[in-house]
Amino acid sequence: MSIHQWRKSPYGGDGSNRLGTATTPARVLVRDSKDSNGPRLAPRPATWTRSAACTAADAHGRSRGARP
Repeated sequence: MSIHQWRKSPYGGDGSNRLGTATTPARVLVRDSKDSNGPRLAPRPATWTRSAACTAADAHGRSRGARP
């Protein structure tokens, strides 16, 4: 049983390709929402924010240096 409060991404349509996230004071925990016992990433919040901004920029056809 997880002690973290996990949230599913609102993106992913039918729910087949979603991320689950939870936060701690020092880390953002990330997992596949379909595999709650599977591997997890644990980047620092600033790293997660930069990664999400780059992903959003790529999805919208902007350069990685552009603000979302």
